[in-house]
Amino acid sequence: MATRLFFKTMTTLTIFSIIVLVMSVVIHEVSHGYMAYLLGDPTAKLAGRLTLNPIPHIDPLGSVILPFLLSLLPGGVVFGWAKPMPYNPYNLQAGKWGPALVAAAGPASNIILAVVFGLLVRFSEILDLNPATQTIFGLVSLVNIMLALFNLIPIPPLDGSTIFFSFLSPRFSRFSETFYRFRFLSIFVAVFLASFLINWLLPMIYTFLTGMTVAI
Repeated sequence: MATRLFFKTMTTLTIFSIIVLVMSVVIHEVSHGYMAYLLGDPTAKLAGRLTLNPIPHIDPLGSVILPFLLSLLPGGVVFGWAKPMPYNPYNLQAGKWGPALVAAAGPASNIILAVVFGLLVRFSEILDLNPATQTIFGLVSLVNIMLALFNLIPIPPLDGSTIFFSFLSPRFSRFSETFYRFRFLSIFVAVFLASFLINWLLPMIYTFLTGMTVAI
């Protein structure tokens, strides 16, 4: 029988939530930079951004203020972002697929983290993990599922839009330009869609990976 986990607003868990979030978005951004570097663009490396040290990646609003404010709300679910990873698409050696590969690297890193830590929770009895470790590992999986789902929404400036538009004919590029022109409005639409994903799809994926249920 599945164990029901409730991530409530508690001081210790809130601190861990913010730490997990910050490190997850840092890994997300570094993955963008490393993919660009592998494809021939040294921009991120030259900017000193290919590091897991969170300081060069911290965005004051998305990495500090927003997660802290969200941690005060009921439910204890936090969200945020880091500074965008700089890269020059003209240096990429993969043609029109270069930007899509760079964009996909970020959510892919979150999916890998979600799967690895989710399976650790699923097999926690075999691995003899204590309840506190299970909760932290479950939190890592949960946060990374959320980040992957959000960033794969095909609305600029999210990664999903770069992946989506790479499959379209160049004549559709004007639609992409329109989205970017109204990117602040687009991000509100993305957040609205993400709320449905978090309440519907995220719990199903979490249960599939960990064998547990979660109350959001």
